[in-house]
Amino acid sequence: MDDLDRSLLALLGADARMSVATLARRLKVARSTIQARLERLETTGIIAGYTLKLGEAARQGRIRATVLLTIEPRAQAAILTRLKALPEVERIHTTSGRVDLLLQLAASSTAQLDAVLDQVGELTGVKSSESLIHLSTKLERAV
Repeated sequence: MDDLDRSLLALLGADARMSVATLARRLKVARSTIQARLERLETTGIIAGYTLKLGEAARQGRIRATVLLTIEPRAQAAILTRLKALPEVERIHTTSGRVDLLLQLAASSTAQLDAVLDQVGELTGVKSSESLIHLSTKLERAV
């Protein structure tokens, strides 16, 4: 990846719907150059896809939480399978440090969130969990 690729990714990160013509104009290169770069970035897996990012208005009424899980050795595969089946689980990250998994949850009510937290805590192989309720987002920068 070179500077042009990084600039292209930055523009798409801000607005993935930007047209090839607009990208070319902003980056001061030919449309064919941008099209070729996009194809290469997609083929090599640097761009995995284009997606919708919901705004705050669409996320209102959703209660979000981060859950830190400590699990038993060799239980990860089974736990991941069960977590992926829960629609409230939006993201799962493995971590280094004192916890093994970091989950991001979203629920429509505190009762629903409480039920999901109970389900997660009762999974076979979960040694401990700690949940952190998100209050407000001060910065969200995703590229």
